[in-house]
Amino acid sequence: MASAQEVKRYLAYWFQLGKKVVVRNGQTTLLPENVVVGNGYSDEFEQIWQYILSCDSGDCYLEGTCQTIADLLTSKWDIEACARCQMPVPLFNVGLPPESCTCYDMPHWPNTELPRPREPVNTQEHLSSIRDRLDLVDSESDLMSG
Repeated sequence: MASAQEVKRYLAYWFQLGKKVVVRNGQTTLLPENVVVGNGYSDEFEQIWQYILSCDSGDCYLEGTCQTIADLLTSKWDIEACARCQMPVPLFNVGLPPESCTCYDMPHWPNTELPRPREPVNTQEHLSSIRDRLDLVDSESDLMSG
């Protein structure tokens, strides 16, 4: 599911290449002159973003696409990097619907600010594995220098 931040980023990237957003069901197009200012988005871009999210804008979509911004904000779409150009593009999420996951009723999950659940780790095995890798690197280093 594409978050509002991902959709906003998607629009910002394409605006920078000159793509316009079509608003009011095709009546007009918008393209901010500046998208990024310093380490944030320009006021003009932020105003357009807020307008797109408002009821006044009607159906909005990026020029050359058929998905509305409202559609992209549903669970049916993801924003991923294009395999060809690495620009963000909408992909129809053909996986399981979000309510299929056990987390569907957890409003604050996923939360990337918290550590993810994990399985137990055998500290001794883990440290031994690190030691073995370091010994291997040290052995290879001795072979290269000797």
